[in-house]
Amino acid sequence: MAISKHGPYGHPNGKIGKLVHYMLKGQPVTRMVGRRIKSSQKQLVNCQAMSVTMGFLRPKNVLKFINLGFELEARGTVKNPHNLATSYNKKFALKGEYPNLKIDYSKAMVSQGSLSAPRDTKLVKTEAGLEFSWDPSPLEGENHLDDIAMVLLCYPGLEDAMSYLNAAKREDGKYFIALSGTLHDEPMEVYMCFKSADGKSISNSVYFGNLNGEAETEEEKYQKKKYLTLKTRFDQVEADYLAHFERHGNVVVVTRAFRNLETEYLALKSKLDNLPGKPS
Repeated sequence: MAISKHGPYGHPNGKIGKLVHYMLKGQPVTRMVGRRIKSSQKQLVNCQAMSVTMGFLRPKNVLKFINLGFELEARGTVKNPHNLATSYNKKFALKGEYPNLKIDYSKAMVSQGSLSAPRDTKLVKTEAGLEFSWDPSPLEGENHLDDIAMVLLCYPGLEDAMSYLNAAKREDGKYFIALSGTLHDEPMEVYMCFKSADGKSISNSVYFGNLNGEAETEEEKYQKKKYLTLKTRFDQVEADYLAHFERHGNVVVVTRAFRNLETEYLALKSKLDNLPGKPS
């Protein structure tokens, strides 16, 4: 049930049928609820694009980072930082075709602003951790030596991240993050930005690059598991199929059992040839 506090011509608050009405930052919002019986191709593409984008932004340390990174852009609008981060990355940071969409980490943004971004950046992995370096000098006419570096390490394979929101000052020109154990060799995507010391401005994030190779997506993990399951069954059937010929001196003895075996063998072989997830 919805309630209209401002009379019959005011914006209701609550649910009417499949529509939910509410206020968001002073703006009336109406959205539809309920499941679609059947989705169109465009809807399926949009759903996966949103799912992939949300997966990138979901880890709590990524949320902490983008809440600072997009906060200034969101001020004075009806949007929040998460809305802006989702909108940008869904539009500009995806690659591939449905149903194999994935994040293009080199194009992803975790902060947006007008402050001068890190320049001449360099990332070196050592046995002890990560060494970051950048040009510490501000642009001509600027005085931002006390700008604060913010660093984000994303671990897509773990669906996790590590954030360093007060890592170093711009004038330091370098920063070191100690890493040990499995995190040292886990695939990671690295970002950095600057925020002013007074918190009134922030830079666009800069992608420092990938370390330890690209992590598998959930879809890739699923397809790989599916392939290995099918391959295990195929190996069993193939062994029985070849054993039949060995027992009969390479002569085909057609029986009902053999026909069933051959049908399954050929079907599994065809599936394996066309199934994604095959080890490279």
